[in-house]
Amino acid sequence: MEFSELIKTATVEDVLLARPGLPAVRGTLCITSHHLLLSSQPRGDLQLWLLIRNVDAVEKRVCGSSGSITLRCKDLQVLQLEIPGMEECLNIASSIQALSSVDSVMLLYPFFHRPPSLRLRQGWHPCAPECHFQQVASQTSRWRLSAVNRDFSACPSYPPAVIVPAAVGDDTVAKAARFRQGGRFPVLSYFHAKNGTALLRSSQPLPGPKRRRCPEDEKLLGTILEEGERGFIIDTRSAQAAKQARLSGGGTEPKSCYPRWHRLHRALERGRPLQESFAKLVEACEEPAPSVERWLGRLDGSRWLGHVKAALSTACLAAQCLDREGCSVLVHGAEGADATLLVTALAQLILQPACRTLEGFQALLEREWIQAGHPFQLRCARSAASQARGKQEAPVFLLFLDCVWQLSRQFPFSLEFGEQLLLTLFDNAYASAYGTFLCNNEKERSLCQLKESTPSLWAWLNQPEEQHKYLNPLYSHNPLVIWPSVEPQSIQLWRGFFLRWIRPSQHLDEAWEEIRSKSHSCPLELLEFPLPQLPHSPQNRCQEHLQAFPTVLWWSKGLEKGKRRGEERKILLQASNSNSKYWGSK
Repeated sequence: MEFSELIKTATVEDVLLARPGLPAVRGTLCITSHHLLLSSQPRGDLQLWLLIRNVDAVEKRVCGSSGSITLRCKDLQVLQLEIPGMEECLNIASSIQALSSVDSVMLLYPFFHRPPSLRLRQGWHPCAPECHFQQVASQTSRWRLSAVNRDFSACPSYPPAVIVPAAVGDDTVAKAARFRQGGRFPVLSYFHAKNGTALLRSSQPLPGPKRRRCPEDEKLLGTILEEGERGFIIDTRSAQAAKQARLSGGGTEPKSCYPRWHRLHRALERGRPLQESFAKLVEACEEPAPSVERWLGRLDGSRWLGHVKAALSTACLAAQCLDREGCSVLVHGAEGADATLLVTALAQLILQPACRTLEGFQALLEREWIQAGHPFQLRCARSAASQARGKQEAPVFLLFLDCVWQLSRQFPFSLEFGEQLLLTLFDNAYASAYGTFLCNNEKERSLCQLKESTPSLWAWLNQPEEQHKYLNPLYSHNPLVIWPSVEPQSIQLWRGFFLRWIRPSQHLDEAWEEIRSKSHSCPLELLEFPLPQLPHSPQNRCQEHLQAFPTVLWWSKGLEKGKRRGEERKILLQASNSNSKYWGSK
């Protein structure tokens, strides 16, 4: 296919671009194979670029001899183009629609993009399973690196190398894979060195209506637990859904076959319900000047914050089992590539300080989302505005990013990266100039030769001139576990994402930039927070503090020693006040 076949009109003069909260721009509109370009008239001193893959929906309206096109983007931008000439308007709309719907991975922009500062192969797989295993091997000898999936025969959605119990051979692992949906047998996600417990993930077993057994799967899970130990299986489906899955060949691990594993059901939505929730919230945010009652009603009706609360709560449950109960945990739902990864990744952020650094967070995403087989190409094909949504689309990765933002809000000193990184990750998951989030699994990436043919997003972000944009200037290493509050008043709307094109945040952006510029010269003050004496055991004290003070940003795990800069806080407060006054006057 030639891109020229899809472009009916390549250039139109005297086009007016309108965007919410920004001045209109008149200029020449050009369509290329991957971009829309508007060059302002008469001097062309302003050029606006839009990756066509970012377009989620195209709405056209013809009035007389001219027309307008509304572009609803995957990153929630809304752009309106006023185009002179009815034929030109229809041709432009048709061209954008066709180019934004190209299905072939090999025709996407990352295969044509060659940033001069990067080399191909640079930045790919910053933390391959081999690197992760080296960390685990330095702490325990109970796990080994297996090449059972080197040709993707055991599981097409797993990487070639996986970490499995040292006590089982590859033949046992291969047979256990045939007893799990999609071959996703239990693999190590995280080793909690504090007490030697393990976090594993898999897909559902396949006992079916006849209650089939698999001795190899039972052996694999049995060897994880030492004598006298017990483990927990967190099923991300409701008990009813898991029971119904048995009729179609799926199901759960029977207690009689897995006697030392106790099953817990924590229903997390995925698929169409999650996509509809996302769309409803975006519609509510775009409604002009709603009353407070209507806004709160629509926010509650979207149920998005409920999904955030459920995800964080389930991740806390997994972390508590590992850290406080001293029990290993297996997480799975049905396919084990959506809510399962959401829980295992969040649990590691809560437990592991290394995952809260910029480098560690990138490694976590690579390990627990990209290489773990989250189907980005299917899940992120469309965003909130498209009317042509399929059954496979769901904003599971966005839900994860929202949960990470909630953690950063409750623990503002504990994450080395800031909100800008989360926004960039969302944008690139849905439409990118880099190959990092392309395809659905490692097998597909290998067939497409992504490492050899596309630049890596990590390589771009880690350039010094780019990296500083994503760092949190308030960061101070926190070696403690961070237990987030999941009380309703503690879960807030991620305004930086859902309202970023509706309410400009220039005041806060300027404040953060000033903080970054002064972060090396301002002295740090170590604050000791006087905690009131609460009854009950020390183990319960942290949770009681979080419930008593759910919205105070300067608390961290109830026992955390926070560092803040007096001057930075003053700047932020001034910017916040300035921002609120600005919107109050609109």
